[in-house]
Amino acid sequence: MTAQPAPFKPSLVKAVFRDVTPLHVSRSAAWAAASVTRTVLTEIVDGARRAAAEQSRRKLIPGDLISATDRDVELEVGGTWYEHSPTFRCRTGDLYDADGVLVPLRQRRGTRTPSAVAGAHRFEAGVRKLLRSRGATAVPAMVRDLDGIASVFLTDLARGAAVVVREGGVKRFGTVILGTPDEAAALPFPKDVLGALSTRTGDRRTVGRDDVLAATTMVLFGDLRQRALTEAKVPTRNISASTGNEGDV
Repeated sequence: MTAQPAPFKPSLVKAVFRDVTPLHVSRSAAWAAASVTRTVLTEIVDGARRAAAEQSRRKLIPGDLISATDRDVELEVGGTWYEHSPTFRCRTGDLYDADGVLVPLRQRRGTRTPSAVAGAHRFEAGVRKLLRSRGATAVPAMVRDLDGIASVFLTDLARGAAVVVREGGVKRFGTVILGTPDEAAALPFPKDVLGALSTRTGDRRTVGRDDVLAATTMVLFGDLRQRALTEAKVPTRNISASTGNEGDV
C-alpha cells in the first residue's frame, strides 16, 4: 500500500500533544497520529459528500455532516466539539445557554464563532487540503466544524496515547471494547497490534507509534478503526526504515 500524503503536519500534531502531555513524541508517533486523523476526517467528508449528492449539491453544508454522523455511528468522534458548534446545538431548533435556559431568537443573532475548544482553527489549512483531495468544497461553517472535530479528536487521541505510556499498555482497561454486533465474531484488534495492547516496551518518557495505535483502538471502533490502524502503519514503516529507529525525532 502506498502512503497517502497527510494534510495535517507532524509539527501541528506535536503541538497538540504538547497541550495535553509533557511526554516527548517520536516522529513516527506524530506521523501515525496525523494518519489516523486524516483517515477519520476523510470518512466524514466522504459521508457528507454522499449526503450532498442525494440533494444534487457539490458544496458541503453542516447539514451534510449531521446526515453523515446519523447514518454511521462510527463517525461520531470529537464529541466535545458538538457542545460548541451551532450545527449540533441547533439540531432541535433550540439554543440553550450555559445554565440550560432557552435563548430567545432575538438574542441568537450575532452569536460568536465557536472558539472555546482549545486548538480551534489550527486545522483549517489541512481540512481545506483534504477537501480538495476528495474533490469537495464546503461552506465556511462546514470547514469550521471539520476543523473543530479534527482538533478535538486528535486531542483525545493524544490523551489516550499518554495514558497508554503511563499505564504501560491498555491491559488495565479490562476486556470491554467498543464495537458493533457485526464484530462480535471477529478478533477485536489486528493480530500485530495485540502485543502493543497487552504491554509496551520502551521508556516512560516518549510516546511511540505503537502507543498511538493502541490509543486508536480506544477511541475508534468498527471498520473505521481497522482502516485507521492499517493506513497508519504505511508512512511510519517508511520512516522507521529511513531513520533506523522508530523513536527517532
